[in-house]
Amino acid sequence: MVNELTRVVYTFWVIFSFSFLVALTGAMSPGPLLTYTIIKSAQANTRGYLMGLWIITGHAIIEAVIIVCLLLGFSFMFKNILVVRTIGILGGVILFYFGASIVRNVYRGSPSISFLNSPDGKNQGLPASGNRVLENPVLGGMMVSMSNPYWWIWWVTIGLAFITQFDISFRNWLNLAAFFLGHEAGDIVWYLIVSILSFFGLRYMNMRAYHGILIFCGIFMILFGIYLGISPFLQGRIGSF
Repeated sequence: MVNELTRVVYTFWVIFSFSFLVALTGAMSPGPLLTYTIIKSAQANTRGYLMGLWIITGHAIIEAVIIVCLLLGFSFMFKNILVVRTIGILGGVILFYFGASIVRNVYRGSPSISFLNSPDGKNQGLPASGNRVLENPVLGGMMVSMSNPYWWIWWVTIGLAFITQFDISFRNWLNLAAFFLGHEAGDIVWYLIVSILSFFGLRYMNMRAYHGILIFCGIFMILFGIYLGISPFLQGRIGSF
């Protein structure tokens, strides 16, 4: 009985640890979700340091769905080049729109900057993307995640390989729990760090520097959106992504 419990705990910890490290490595790579987190955290009225938690909550909901789909055998869908191209186009449009809205609002002077150099850190609103979905961090985390085709590709390559390697299935529910919890823990740790630094750091810089960061983030989203939209048409096969 003790040996069996030890084996279960050891297996759970191994899967959790590997999943955590793989997710942390991926989360630390620059991407649209990172940019979105920085902007939302800096512009939050209060408790912006928790923005990463809410964004990753939305991100985790979508990942739970895709894990279930992979376990049910739907991975073949994402190996179809038409599916990848459709995701690329839609994702590229969303990211382009989000980035362009940020740059547009900066030049129009509409981004709220009252929280900069403000003792209480309060502002009157977001330099909104014009999309109420993106204003909600949970829904925004879901949308920004789904808009990135490389996120889908990661799951049907690295994610699926991980699932296969560690025998993760509905039958082995402890393995499944360890994999999911480890993966989301890796995301949460990094994005909480990002949101804490953004909330407490960006709030006390001058307006010009703040606008510069916003424009940089917006241009990054625009360029990344263009890249995502055209890259599926420049690749001969999904494996070359």
